[in-house]
Amino acid sequence: MVNLNAEHISGRRTAALPIIIGVAALVFAADQLTKYWVVQNIPLYGWWSFTIHTGRLFRIIYVTNSGAALGVFPQLGTIFMVIAIVVVVGILIFHRRLPVESPWVRLALGLQLGGALGNLTDRLVRGSVVDFVDIGFWPIFNLADVAIVVGVAILAYYFWEEEKQLNAAKNNSL
Repeated sequence: MVNLNAEHISGRRTAALPIIIGVAALVFAADQLTKYWVVQNIPLYGWWSFTIHTGRLFRIIYVTNSGAALGVFPQLGTIFMVIAIVVVVGILIFHRRLPVESPWVRLALGLQLGGALGNLTDRLVRGSVVDFVDIGFWPIFNLADVAIVVGVAILAYYFWEEEKQLNAAKNNSL
């Protein structure tokens, strides 16, 4: 009985990788397509908006970022490239040790993997990351950044909820 259960869990863990990679592929494709559009259609530091009136609230602006998210540490671009490689390899190697039976964890890992690959591709191909979403009050970002942040938030919330459930179960057993 124990072996059957272990095989069932192992099978679900193996099945998780195609889902993680599928989500990552969608994120990567959307990120790279939007960046390609920006690079092809907007001059560096130029911008585009739906209307003149929405330009203050939301616009597409072409900037590059050699540093981390929000433009911090621009001189450490190579280190961020190494970090992205470690994240990608880490997700691919350690996904079996994470609770991937949860669809939320699969989604979170796929978002993080796709985002990391999108920004890593920029660093390798262009030497810096293309950022283009400007909502006025926030530093300029891209779809890969959004995917990474949302993926981290989902994962953090999942583990926070899991911790709450473990504590509640522990308190109920006392």
